[in-house]
Amino acid sequence: MKRNIFLIGAMLSLLIGCGKKDDPKPPGQVELVFPERNSECTTGQSLGASTSRVTFRWQEAKNVNTYELRVTNLNTGSTQTISTAATSANLPIEKGIPFSWQVRSRNNQVEQSISSLVWNFYNSGFNTSFAPFPADIISPRMSQRVFKDINNEITLSWSASDLDDDISNFEVYLSTENPPEDLVATLVSDVLEQKVSVAPNTVYYWSVITKDTEGNATSSGIYTFKVL
Repeated sequence: MKRNIFLIGAMLSLLIGCGKKDDPKPPGQVELVFPERNSECTTGQSLGASTSRVTFRWQEAKNVNTYELRVTNLNTGSTQTISTAATSANLPIEKGIPFSWQVRSRNNQVEQSISSLVWNFYNSGFNTSFAPFPADIISPRMSQRVFKDINNEITLSWSASDLDDDISNFEVYLSTENPPEDLVATLVSDVLEQKVSVAPNTVYYWSVITKDTEGNATSSGIYTFKVL
């Protein structure tokens, strides 16, 4: 009997010792630090009349081997990327230009990656007037599926920011064609949503043009959603 108990205990120990290891965990999402959202970055090291070197910083995230910094020129749409294991990186970028930036977290043991929020900023230059930052689309998000209400309507919503604080109006475009060319509303600066009529089982495209009192204008880019 004692021998049987010993054998059972040994087998249990062997099974426990050969247990499956924990699966690799996906990387955590980064929280951005600097340049601050919707701000003017004035700390860059000047590299000449048109370029300065800016240090981007973010907080450490869990289960991350490398971070991929992505910085996009909002005027041209071109993107610079750099990979690093650190929580900061330097990039030379143009002065007086609006940029967006984000950081993608990666873990070498899993295919999944996760991106941070996207922050916009102006790199300091010789600006005396700043164009508004592109409107940040809140709802519907890109490729979202939505339900219409009892009035066959949905609500489009967004947020906006301008360093000069002189946004004059928003132009909202919506159609079933891409790009959307139907102007459905022109709204004053403190109105950040618009109800629109929609049809079921239909894909729509929409965008918001933000204008300021100096005549500057920026586009949110084109977003799409499907009404169920």
